[in-house]
Amino acid sequence: MAITIERILALQAAYIRCIDNDALESWPDFFLDECLYKVTTADNEKNGFEAGIIYADTKGMLIDRVAALRKANVYEKQSYRHIVGLPNITSNGAAEAQSETPFLVVRIMHDGQTDIFATGVYRDTYRAAGNDLKIAKRIVVCDSSRIDTLMALPL
Repeated sequence: MAITIERILALQAAYIRCIDNDALESWPDFFLDECLYKVTTADNEKNGFEAGIIYADTKGMLIDRVAALRKANVYEKQSYRHIVGLPNITSNGAAEAQSETPFLVVRIMHDGQTDIFATGVYRDTYRAAGNDLKIAKRIVVCDSSRIDTLMALPL
């Protein structure tokens, strides 16, 4: 099945819904087994710094991250609301496509305090996996180099 803008939009919408609805156990299912998920800053990316604020290069690492969030990490209760722009398809082939999608994430704390948490762009590579579309690579490039150390949830 061809990779169409409609399939990318559907995947993006489901991904955001999963995080915003705190269904994090389903979050790794959006990725291939061999994948890359990295959160970095525009400055780090411009300077070629490979390390990420969050870095996972397998689906198993994403599963472990969710397990740690649920069982081991101690952090203030919070939730996200994503506002996502339309993806700009930068390349598209029969089995793989790439896009850049702008995002804004608002963080809502347990006491109701609401702040803009992050803005930036998703740089994604998608691959067909049977009839499904999966994320092979998601580089989350945050506009600001000032990142809250309490980045508990995935962006």
